[in-house]
Amino acid sequence: MAEKQGGVVKRGHDEALKTAVSLLEEFGLPLGLLSPLADVLEIGFVRATGYMWIVQQKKVEHDFNTINKSVSYNSEISAYLEKSRLKKLKGVTSKEMVPWPLVSDIWVDDSPTGRIYIKSLGGTAKRFPVEAFLSNLGH
Repeated sequence: MAEKQGGVVKRGHDEALKTAVSLLEEFGLPLGLLSPLADVLEIGFVRATGYMWIVQQKKVEHDFNTINKSVSYNSEISAYLEKSRLKKLKGVTSKEMVPWPLVSDIWVDDSPTGRIYIKSLGGTAKRFPVEAFLSNLGH
């Protein structure tokens, strides 16, 4: 796949999670966004474009109880990382009602409001407290 060309790839759950933590910290995103991942096989990142991909053994569903939302992470996830933002996110859905809408963008407000915004492929965006996505992932 052309998007992955020139990417640095880490394989194995522990190495992949260390890389994920490092990338989320570097780009100012809450670590809890990826804490539900399980049995990660591979993570890759192309610094020139910001393209990141994650492959895990199987689909994972997770409840973010503080905001009463269920999120589904497919076995393959990809996005473009920017400062405080995941763009063109693929492989993540959020359960509102049935069906699960595809999540396309996630960004953290730079102001002191402490809000994270999650936008569906259909264009609607919802905001949540960033604390709902904090985690001790990798620490």
